[in-house]
Amino acid sequence: MSEDNQIDEIHPTKRAVAPGIEKILYKAIPVLDHGFVRVVDYMGDDSAIVQAARVSYGKGTKQTNQDRGLIQYLMRHRHTTPFEMCDIKFHIKLPIFIARQWIRHRTASVNEYSARYSIMANEFYIPRPEDMAMQSKSNKQGRDNILSAAESEKLLHLLTEDAGRCYNHYQEMINEDIHGNIVNDDNPSLARELARMNLTLNFYTEWYWKINLHNLFHFLALRADPHAQYEIRVYAEAMLNIVKEWVPFAYEAFMEYKVNAASFSGNGVKAIKAMLNGEKVTAETSGMSKREWLEFIATLEIDQS
Repeated sequence: MSEDNQIDEIHPTKRAVAPGIEKILYKAIPVLDHGFVRVVDYMGDDSAIVQAARVSYGKGTKQTNQDRGLIQYLMRHRHTTPFEMCDIKFHIKLPIFIARQWIRHRTASVNEYSARYSIMANEFYIPRPEDMAMQSKSNKQGRDNILSAAESEKLLHLLTEDAGRCYNHYQEMINEDIHGNIVNDDNPSLARELARMNLTLNFYTEWYWKINLHNLFHFLALRADPHAQYEIRVYAEAMLNIVKEWVPFAYEAFMEYKVNAASFSGNGVKAIKAMLNGEKVTAETSGMSKREWLEFIATLEIDQS
């Protein structure tokens, strides 16, 4: 049965369910131009986190406010194991170059669409003009100012033209259409596992990605960050909204103690204590490197002008 057909199926269950995520289960949430994020299964909810923690801390109370407080305590004090009791499985469609960046998070189970076995679809990612930016001069893996309309149009044309030409040659090499039918009986058919090398990195792939909540939070802390690459950040933001529906207490604690929080080095803590005591602290007296000092004053929004 396909995921689309499962949407309307009703399956009685005795397991704990999260009403928020049940509303979006199996539904594709659009991302980029052809991508999506879809939840296909999950296990556990906020109560599973609390239940696991109370194995250690004792039965205690089950009042909602105290459950919320316990989850905040666990997040605040980095007690990560209870969050590992929740799992979620996504079906994700994403550009290959983002998949190669994404796979560096080695704490998930992944099964990707096989271009050795199946034929790749003629779908590739083309950025919006407002996302076409120059290479940053200060950050080797970042972007700088947006290109002009004329420059953007020229480069978008190249991206589209190159991807289209590569796919046409790919189809010519495998000698098959998208349904696997032979196009020309007189031509040889190159093995799919070889022909796929001709496709550009902006073509879309798909995978199933299963991960526990603790490791998902780690992924989201890095990839939903404003400094993350835009194309992976929009996937992380979509998943963050899913987490909000799935485990609202855990989401609230994550936002409070991870996303909207800040950490400081030992020298940073000393500097803050000195400032609170009315002492003047400078880059030279802080004990920090120039880069750490700049990050420190940016975090505290201190005006150094």
